[in-house]
Amino acid sequence: MTHPHDHSHGHDDHTHGHSHGMVDPSITTSARGLWAIKWSFVGLAGTALLQLVVVLLSGSVALLADTIHNFGDAATAIPLAIAFWFARQKPSKRFTFGYGRVEDLAGVAILITILASGIVAGYESIQRLLHPQGVSYLWAVVAASIIGFLGNEVVAIFRIRVGREINSVALIADGYHARIDGWTSLAVLVGAVGVWLGYPLADPIVGLLITAAIFGIVIQSGKSIFTRMLDGADPHLIDEIRHAAGHAPQVKGVGEVRARWLGHRLHVELNIAVDPQMTIAAAHAIATDVRHRLLHEFDYLSLVVIHVDPADQFGEAHHRISEHTHDHLPMHSHN
Repeated sequence: MTHPHDHSHGHDDHTHGHSHGMVDPSITTSARGLWAIKWSFVGLAGTALLQLVVVLLSGSVALLADTIHNFGDAATAIPLAIAFWFARQKPSKRFTFGYGRVEDLAGVAILITILASGIVAGYESIQRLLHPQGVSYLWAVVAASIIGFLGNEVVAIFRIRVGREINSVALIADGYHARIDGWTSLAVLVGAVGVWLGYPLADPIVGLLITAAIFGIVIQSGKSIFTRMLDGADPHLIDEIRHAAGHAPQVKGVGEVRARWLGHRLHVELNIAVDPQMTIAAAHAIATDVRHRLLHEFDYLSLVVIHVDPADQFGEAHHRISEHTHDHLPMHSHN
C-alpha cells in the first residue's frame, strides 16, 4: 500500500510542538530566494554601471569583457525570479507536482546567458588582438577592476549562502559564477598593469583569459543543472535517507529508495518492510512515523511516498507480474 501524504510544515501548540499541513516550506524558501535575487541584482547592476563608465573613458577591452559579463550576470536574476515566483504557486490538476521544474529551466536560461556573454567577450578580445588600440585612464581601469571584484564577491557570498539554505542548485551556481567573475575582474587589473609596463596586448590577452573562465563556469554549472533535470541525486543523500528510514521503530528493512529534485525541493519514494502479521492501521502508523522522521531530518524534502511491504514479500521482485498472455497480446510481463 502506498501512502502519499501532505508534506508541508507548520506549527501547532496543541500537538507535540508542530504539525504538517499548514505552511508549505516551498513558499517560505522561494520567498527567501526572491529576496536574495532582488538584492544581488541591485549589487551587480550597480557594479556593472560603474564599470561601464570607466570602459567608455578608457577603451579597455578586458574591462569591457568583464562589464558585459557583469551585466549578463545581473540579467540572470530575471529567469530565477520567475522560477521562484512559480514555485510559490500551489499545484494544479494539470501540474500536480507543482512548478518546481521551472527553476531547472531557469538554470538552463542562466547557462545560455553566461555562454552568450562569453562569446561576446571572446569576440571583442580577438578583435582587439587583431586591431590593437591604446588604453587610457589606466588608474580608472584599476579602480573599476577592484570595484568589480568587491561587488561580485559580496553577491557571491550572498547567493551561495541563501542557495545552500534553500537547496537551490541554480542559485548556488549563480553564486559561484559571481565569485569567478570577481576574480576575473582582478585579472583586468593585471591587463592594465601590463599596458602600463609597455605591453598593449596584455589587455586583449586578459580578455581572452576571462572568456576561458566564463566557458569553465558554463561547463561546471551545466553539470549540476542537467543532473537535476535528468532526475539525478547525490548517492550519499540516498544512503542518508535509507539510514534514517531504517532506524525507525518496527521497520524491518528499507528497499528501493528513489529521489529527484523539482527545483530546490526533493521528492522521495521508498519501500519499507514491516511484520507481515501487522494490521493495516499499525503499518500505516509506522509509515507515518517514517515520513515524519524524514521530513524533520531533511528540511528540503517536499514529498515522501512510502510503500509498505510485509517482510516476507519485500522488494520489487515480489511486485513483478510474471510472464502471461491475455486479450490476444503476445507473451509479456509487468515490472
